[in-house]
Amino acid sequence: MRSSYTCNRCLTLIKSSRPQLRTSSFRPNPQVVPSQRSHSTKSPAVPKKPSTLTTSASQHVSLPRRNLSSTTAYKFDKPFEPYEYVDPEGITRKMVLAEDNLFHPFTNSPIPEIRKRAAFMRQHAYCPHPSHKPTRQPTNPMDLESRKSSETGTPPRHVDFECPDCGIPVYCCEEHWADDYEAHLGVCDIMRQSNEDDHDLRSGRFFKEFEFADPQIEEILVNMTSWDTYLYTRDFDALNEDREMRQATALLTYPMTIASIIHELSPYSIRGEQRLTPEGLKSFSALRHSLHPARTGGGDTFANPRLAPPSIRLFILGARGESSLPRDTWLQLAYLFHRVQFSLYFIGPEAMAGRSHELPFPGALPERTPLNPFGAIVEDRISNAMKISTIVEYYHTIHKTGYFYPYDPYFDCFILFHPGFGNPRSSHEWADTLPLLLETKCPVIATGYSPADMQQDVDALEERFGSEMDILLKPDENLFRSLRWDLNDYDPHDVTCSNWGVYAFRGKRYETTKKEEGEEEKGSERTERSE
Repeated sequence: MRSSYTCNRCLTLIKSSRPQLRTSSFRPNPQVVPSQRSHSTKSPAVPKKPSTLTTSASQHVSLPRRNLSSTTAYKFDKPFEPYEYVDPEGITRKMVLAEDNLFHPFTNSPIPEIRKRAAFMRQHAYCPHPSHKPTRQPTNPMDLESRKSSETGTPPRHVDFECPDCGIPVYCCEEHWADDYEAHLGVCDIMRQSNEDDHDLRSGRFFKEFEFADPQIEEILVNMTSWDTYLYTRDFDALNEDREMRQATALLTYPMTIASIIHELSPYSIRGEQRLTPEGLKSFSALRHSLHPARTGGGDTFANPRLAPPSIRLFILGARGESSLPRDTWLQLAYLFHRVQFSLYFIGPEAMAGRSHELPFPGALPERTPLNPFGAIVEDRISNAMKISTIVEYYHTIHKTGYFYPYDPYFDCFILFHPGFGNPRSSHEWADTLPLLLETKCPVIATGYSPADMQQDVDALEERFGSEMDILLKPDENLFRSLRWDLNDYDPHDVTCSNWGVYAFRGKRYETTKKEEGEEEKGSERTERSE
């Protein structure tokens, strides 16, 4: 309302009733929205009526409350009511959320687990506004903690305000959210997508994307150029929705990250982008020699027998969530290699996290006996092509006993999902393991949550073992990374995805050189003279 069309008394009333909040430098409109969340259930105090003239004027000049959120407000004729249904497998399920009603603020979510997660964020996550003092060392230049100053900053505060666009607690108050909205805008859409995906997992719907493909005949070649070509050539059911792709790839990224590197049809090669180094071609060619044996020399009859080769051993160190994946997910790895057997070893102190229901008693691991010295949990009836063993122990402890000795680059490979070599919180856990891995001369495949996380690990490796290792696969984005984004409950702005980047290395192999004949004769003469 312009002042030229308003009397002085009404103009004074408008200015006095407008809240005096600090506005952002990049927001031209000076109006600021009141908070959408109220901590109290009491109604606000009603001011006394000053006079008839003032009351009538305030009724004419009252401004509507404007919402700073750019998210469209959806209105439903009827609230969604949960109902039970029978899925295609004959199981009775309860539909809690509809497909068009998946976005909910974490604090007011209809899912109790998500409300509990919001409370956890409010207790542990700190406001990233640059006016506060830092709470930790920044991990990379893009980290929002690098903007804070320990000299001029105010004491840190926990997050308490939920962004109306993504519904996640991100700042301590609405003023800091509005003032730092430009920095939050870079990840706001991704955080909203993660919000909807988390609600979708608990909506109660039938997930057809988790119905994985069955084995195929060996003559059908698999195209590993991308997720789309792989799912098509493996005869998966069509996933027409982006959300279905995100949910499916969040599981398949673990076996497919391994298969995309060790398979003979791997998209990584020394041509094109040249991510595979010559040393990597040597190491993975040896492994592929065992993974793709020749079809000649054996048969199905007793007259033409053939000895079975040893199983391919994949050591997954520092195992956490990947050890609890459905076994149908890991069988997708065996379906790509038709004539070999796999032995998967999940090794790490957190290898049984979230799997206590599989034990006869909570926390009761198998007893350590001479036949099972490390209390391994063996699953050998999954398939005739795969056996899975879980060992709750550090790998360097097992390695020093020689339990898995000898190691063969033709049959052994190590996989480390998000190891955190350069992270100050987890680097000490790998101090004893990494030298032992390099001694085996077997390929080591590692992944990272984000570009900064992967580069941090690679820098730590090169700084400590630069002269003792060879890079097999140059670090870069993983073609089979998870398409679903995840949030860090300790720092909601730290948006990552599983296996974003991938690289590989091994211990350096020293080539033997042959001396010339002249040098050998001189060496023998010197030996005779000394005698």
